[in-house]
Amino acid sequence: MKPEKIHLHKRSKKLELIYADEQYFTLNAEYLRVFSPSAEVKGHQPNQATLQVGKKDVAIESIIAVGNYAIQIFFDDQHSSGIYSWEYLHQLCIHHDEYWQRYLDQLRQQQKCREASTEIINASKL
Repeated sequence: MKPEKIHLHKRSKKLELIYADEQYFTLNAEYLRVFSPSAEVKGHQPNQATLQVGKKDVAIESIIAVGNYAIQIFFDDQHSSGIYSWEYLHQLCIHHDEYWQRYLDQLRQQQKCREASTEIINASKL
């Protein structure tokens, strides 16, 4: 499902997607970065995925079209290897809440953090 319009809002670090059926979605840069379809993030097998941490302040520098089937997003942390197909982008839109909660749960389980320079310390182990 190809969006009719894509707008990058650099100041707010959001990507706006508008579809023909009047569906409207806004995805922030952090969400797009932690769910990058790149091998660096997803791995080559499902069990090889790498949890992305410290990406809360990441921004999108630019976007380019990849053929007629996708976009490539260039982030300010130098990540740019993910190709976001129209289908994958739409899945990120419609499953946003579910995916985001799963990501937050994984961070909590692994005692990791969204902030770049924050470490979570379990006080019960001190």
